Amino acid sequence: MRFLLVDRILRLEPGRMAEAEKSLPISEELFRDHFPGFPVVPGVLLIEMMGQTAAKALNVQKLPRGNAMLGEVRNARFRQWVKPGEVIRLSAEIAKNQEDFAIAKCQAVVGGKKVGSAELLFFFAPLGQFAPDYRDEILEDFLQRV
Repeated sequence: MRFLLVDRILRLEPGRMAEAEKSLPISEELFRDHFPGFPVVPGVLLIEMMGQTAAKALNVQKLPRGNAMLGEVRNARFRQWVKPGEVIRLSAEIAKNQEDFAIAKCQAVVGGKKVGSAELLFFFAPLGQFAPDYRDEILEDFLQRV
């Protein structure tokens, strides 16, 4: 499994908000163990999906501070199980966007029902810490479409 937990960006306002979607097929290895006979998307992956969505809105700014890295999960709530193959709509509203940190209010929705939410705190890793040829394929795809 690649750790790209956003399939596509639907909307994006740099530094302000992002909407995206993700779906995990039943063929993903994780569903063999989570849980046998009752496969559900792990809550920690829902948080990562929300975090990656928020990071798209922050990283597209290409500020010298670097790329957003999840630093803290606040008030995470899971309201309903997410089954393999369901399309998860992700939204992130950037509530604070400072030089040294950012806070995003995020939601995951399936079939019009909120299945999860969290407030996420981000710090920033200097761009020099990343591989020189690092590319965000999902973000690049969105920017080419708009």
